[in-house]
Amino acid sequence: MPAVQVLYSGRVQGVGFRYAVKRIAGGYEVTGWVKNLPDGRVELQATSHHDEELEAFLLAVQDSSLGGNIRESVVQSIPELAGVKGFTIVQ
Repeated sequence: MPAVQVLYSGRVQGVGFRYAVKRIAGGYEVTGWVKNLPDGRVELQATSHHDEELEAFLLAVQDSSLGGNIRESVVQSIPELAGVKGFTIVQ
């Protein structure tokens, strides 16, 4: 099952970014989480049973109303996310 980590930088904290990502995730067959990092970036980890679904979700995040706040997104493949149910915001 494909899984990715995405590190978003730009004006991505204090603007509702994590909540927008969680809302967007509800429209896709993805599981994972999103959280703020101490250095001002936002980290997202997500997985799906379908490559296309995961790619569509990541594109929807980029194309969302907050996409203009993203200066850079670094995507890398990671090992499968084990034990993750649904899509959550990690505090």
